[in-house]
Amino acid sequence: MRLVLLSGGSGKRLWPLSNDTRSKQFLKVLDGPDGEKESMVQRVWRQLEACGLASSAVIATSESQKDLIKRQLGENVPLVMEPERRDTFAAVALAASYLFSVEKASPEEVIVMLPVDAFVDTSFFENFELLERLIQEGTSDMALIGVKPVYPSTKYGYIVPGSRRKGTNAFAVEAFTEKPGEDRARELIECQALWNCGVFGFTMAYLLSILEEEGLPFEYELLKSQYHTVPKTSFDYRVVEKAEKVTVLQYEGDWKDLGTWNTLTEEMAANQTGKGVISESSVNTHLVNELDIPVAVIDASDMVIVSSPDGIIVASKESSSQIKELIKDFRYPQMYEERLWGWSRVLDYAKYPDGQMMITKRILLERGKNSTLHYHHNRDEVWTVVRGEGEIAVDNHMYRIKAGDVVHLPAGTKHALRATSDLEIVEVQTGMDISNDDIIRIHDTWDDVLRAHNGSAAKFIK
Repeated sequence: MRLVLLSGGSGKRLWPLSNDTRSKQFLKVLDGPDGEKESMVQRVWRQLEACGLASSAVIATSESQKDLIKRQLGENVPLVMEPERRDTFAAVALAASYLFSVEKASPEEVIVMLPVDAFVDTSFFENFELLERLIQEGTSDMALIGVKPVYPSTKYGYIVPGSRRKGTNAFAVEAFTEKPGEDRARELIECQALWNCGVFGFTMAYLLSILEEEGLPFEYELLKSQYHTVPKTSFDYRVVEKAEKVTVLQYEGDWKDLGTWNTLTEEMAANQTGKGVISESSVNTHLVNELDIPVAVIDASDMVIVSSPDGIIVASKESSSQIKELIKDFRYPQMYEERLWGWSRVLDYAKYPDGQMMITKRILLERGKNSTLHYHHNRDEVWTVVRGEGEIAVDNHMYRIKAGDVVHLPAGTKHALRATSDLEIVEVQTGMDISNDDIIRIHDTWDDVLRAHNGSAAKFIK
């Protein structure tokens, strides 16, 4: 059995902590077993390791999330990266082609796909062996996991079960209903419908047959080069709902989607994170503050107050899920990003009448870490070293830098930076159409950077 974990989306219902790169699964707001805060993806990976399943898993994600996944799970976590976001069918197809053509998984191998941010007990993942057996019996094209609803949610899909499989807690699937209204959800619950957990099992051969129907190649690199031609649709719609023989395994434990501030705060041990104070008259209220200024909350009940460099939300918990629709037209740069090498925070942003842009960032590279060797088409950069020491590659030259140094990097200049101690810089970007898409990466590791500059004994210019 091989697992494909899907890590995508921006998680805008958890704005302002989440954005396109720091999606909800990366927010360190849950309490881990050692008392340290952990993210949803760290929790799921820890649970898979406890079940002995992590070694069989790959994570399907985007280039923008690569650094955060490696930062939180380690440099060697296996990733399959989409060239662009094209919904879940394309992501699963690419991951399956990787397992088949690169990892040499057999056509009979059972593939289980699941979201990377499920909030469940570890016992949930122990059901995957039964899911595998249901597929191997050959009586089902697909096997799913569903959970008994605890209220008529309008956020989840529903699975209507039919006849029970003898000797199991598995049922034939009669129908699917996607995110119904509340009245319809009540009717479905009366029919014993289950919430769809987003976990699907199938054989490699079954998915390859779908790729063949679509005229798509099985070979990973070839499919990646043709990725823009893969239908932009959900796996549920293209595969699951069109399967003829589908079985659902009913999970008896707790399952929760922590996709809104209302549900997430239910699993947070402390009512307050960061600087601030909540008055005793405030009941069932949570404060999450990432800023360096304090926030005072007085006589506010059933509320969530969250502040970050990206913005501030003040909302009733019950209505907090409306934030995604409310901010849909926001067009601001991401103010805070965690990267494999450290973090960056936007200090100032301006767009002038002639279209010119200016972004000022505070950047920290952790000791021993390095940026990629890259360049930009549309922006010039000026770096001022605030503290620490490091090494910088600029086109064909190498320099040592320290606090007080200023580095000018015109557009088109190839550059990379390595911190020999914790290194903090202030970066000023100027130009037209400044965006994270304007990064042309050449080398990732510092050894490769050195080799590109005449080997590991590259000479530094003082």
